[in-house]
Amino acid sequence: MSAVKKTALTVLSAALLPALFAAPAHAAPGDDRPGAKKHPKPPSAMSTVGGTQLGSPGVQVKLGAGAPVLPKELSGRSWIVADAQTGDVLAANNAHWRLPPASTMKMLFADTVLPRLPKTQVRKVKDSDLVGMGEGSSLVGIKEDQSYTVHDLWLGVFLRSGNDAVHVLSAMNDGVPKTVRDMQKHAEELQALDTNVVSPDGYDAKNQVSSAYDLTLIARSGMQKKDFREYASTASAQFPGEKKKGKKRGSFGIQNTNRLLTGDAGIEPYKGIAGVKNGSTTHAGTTFTGVAQRGERVLLVTVMNPSANESHAVYKESARLLDWGFAAAGKVTPVGELVAPKSAKTGSTKGAPPAGQDSASHKSPTELAATDGGSSGVGIALAISGGALVLLAGGVFLINRRWPLPSLGRRRR
Repeated sequence: MSAVKKTALTVLSAALLPALFAAPAHAAPGDDRPGAKKHPKPPSAMSTVGGTQLGSPGVQVKLGAGAPVLPKELSGRSWIVADAQTGDVLAANNAHWRLPPASTMKMLFADTVLPRLPKTQVRKVKDSDLVGMGEGSSLVGIKEDQSYTVHDLWLGVFLRSGNDAVHVLSAMNDGVPKTVRDMQKHAEELQALDTNVVSPDGYDAKNQVSSAYDLTLIARSGMQKKDFREYASTASAQFPGEKKKGKKRGSFGIQNTNRLLTGDAGIEPYKGIAGVKNGSTTHAGTTFTGVAQRGERVLLVTVMNPSANESHAVYKESARLLDWGFAAAGKVTPVGELVAPKSAKTGSTKGAPPAGQDSASHKSPTELAATDGGSSGVGIALAISGGALVLLAGGVFLINRRWPLPSLGRRRR
């Protein structure tokens, strides 16, 4: 081979090798290569609520000295990792992409309706209460002409993602149409402006959308409420069975479908997890919003519609993002923030808690430990990470964005 040919091959190899090693191991979303799996592309411009950078498509992160790189195994169309207390968004990917939310929409339903109905109120279910549920809906097993407390129904919503429980509670809130209007109004109050509510249970419906950013806002609001925290962190419970004449009414066990809370084949319960909601439909794929605590740090994560073929991808990717967030906290520059509700008070003030926040958040850690049991009598075990008692001291809505969460923990079974 001549010296000229050798030189040409050397130059060609030097040009090609970096490109070959830089090529992705799998087809990326929007990849136009022959044989690549086609995925919809995010809008070129999205909402800028929470910061202009959150309105840009693609991954948004600002790594500082010593910060770990983001996990490679992330396929969600949209995701976000945020500090639940300060509101800082640590990293995001297409945070404002409006996508079908599946049953994570039930977080907005609960945050809207839960404060309106006393836990001890009883409803004898009518046939009309269960009209309009989508085919193949997830159910907890509610029967017509049977009576259930509001507490029972919320267990059905949070643990089994029961659309039947959602519809009965909606009937108690003067019907599904009114409940949808109430949810939309509450979303606007939270500044969850990517969210359009069509059905209260999250069932696939035309134009029913939310975003990773909005779902994280909604979860943050919900976790201000003691009852919301209790239901979101409940791993298992007993649900009333069908009462038959002449026999004592029995019950049956239900388990939370949040696999980072309860575990499943190939999935271990996530250390410090305390909720909140998972979802899955044909159109939405799988979705998940979770909250977890390690030490004094509390993080929120939302993942929407991962395309990876691995089983339980939405949980595995959420766990990877939480791991990254706990390791990266304090070492990254926030790329945005979780905004406060419109009516939230700012500044260091005393008195009533901000909108959506229960008065328990103003108690001391000792008071919270003594009183945060809930009216069910079961209470929340504040055991996180193998039994260590961890409590968050509450506070007012501080200047700009700080919104401390009240006591947080996963209830023991």
